[in-house]
Amino acid sequence: MASSTAGGLTLTPDRMNSDHNAVYIKTNLFDPIKYGLDASFRLTNFTELKGCGCKVPRDQLLKLLENLNEAPADRGNSHQNGQHNGAKQRGTNGEKSAYDSSLSAIGVGLDSCLIPLRHKGLYLVQTTDFFYPLVDDPYLMGKITCANVLSDIYAMGVTDCDNLLMILATSQKFTPKERDIIMPLIIQGFKDCAAEAGTSVNGGQTVINPWVTIGGTASAVVRSEDVIMPEDAEIGDVLVLTKPLGTQIAVNAHQWLTTNPERAEKVRAIVPDESIRQAYRRAMYSMTRLNRNAARLMHQFSAHAATDVTGFGLFGHAENLVRNQHNSVNFVIHNLPIIANMAVVSRTFPGFGLLQGNSAESSGGLLVCLPRDRAAGYIEELRRLDGTPAWIIGTVEEGDRRVVWSEKMRVIEVPSGDEDLTAFCGI
Repeated sequence: MASSTAGGLTLTPDRMNSDHNAVYIKTNLFDPIKYGLDASFRLTNFTELKGCGCKVPRDQLLKLLENLNEAPADRGNSHQNGQHNGAKQRGTNGEKSAYDSSLSAIGVGLDSCLIPLRHKGLYLVQTTDFFYPLVDDPYLMGKITCANVLSDIYAMGVTDCDNLLMILATSQKFTPKERDIIMPLIIQGFKDCAAEAGTSVNGGQTVINPWVTIGGTASAVVRSEDVIMPEDAEIGDVLVLTKPLGTQIAVNAHQWLTTNPERAEKVRAIVPDESIRQAYRRAMYSMTRLNRNAARLMHQFSAHAATDVTGFGLFGHAENLVRNQHNSVNFVIHNLPIIANMAVVSRTFPGFGLLQGNSAESSGGLLVCLPRDRAAGYIEELRRLDGTPAWIIGTVEEGDRRVVWSEKMRVIEVPSGDEDLTAFCGI
């Protein structure tokens, strides 16, 4: 792997890309005036929902999609509703299928589908995702979207994407000039993030819509050893989270400063404007960072299962994952790493459900089940590669496939005084 040296640090390509994102956020955020647009132009004004906050609630979604759960008999076992459904089967009758698969198929309810292909020993891992603008910089919005799409295959331990499709909708409320400036910047951000991930965009669909819409489909053809199935958590494992929570409330609070005087006044009563702007920058930095290294290290440190934390929030995604385990376990959550000052803002605006794990995250981190004796090494190596911390937030204990919220929940402010993202990123 190629690397370079800066300030005495050896930087991997992923670390250099993260540093580039940090410099861009600090010095080069989108200024509509520089592009000849009105000073009041805001990309987030072209939607009423933000990022993964547009998701249909998990229980409603699974009910809507319940008729999709049954895979064809020769496509292997399906994990229905994201829940463990007994012994692994190949086909609905328990007989070995024509696909001769060594892995169970995964369909509706988890991060990606995993489908045995006609070619022996090969599988298709595929996911699709799209949402609406949650930041006002169109270039970064493209990068965040691409990182979010790829995160679903990373959660399966798959680190190489063979193809990306892009889904775009330009707003019918755009003027022609706004359209011709904003959409190419979104596309460029998506394309640049794909290149950082070692893949490329080779098609998609573009339409006109009332709201700007951005998304994509990621596909990878893999062998069984490339995949970490989300089903083997063991009693005694710990739960590691690779990005802080609080992105949704950070982007909303930032927008309120200029668009919602009533809410802005409530925020300013507890947190200075600059702290909100800083939280917004940190949220953007977190959302543009790929989970690729976190996925690579899952193999090196013997991860037993993982998911990414996005639209259903920490609690919802953890619940999806724990229901899918072969072993009768509970996930017990003890710690919540949250972008600095967002926990106190969330107490004023409890509707986000941040402290209950229900707040949507966009391009959030991976939640990884690791052997207790491997977790510290995983966290240390991820920090070396990405320059950012990860946290042990809980434990895997004997139980009945539930998420248990500790009565002594601890909020970890990110960054803390001695663990500051600004040390390298300058944010």
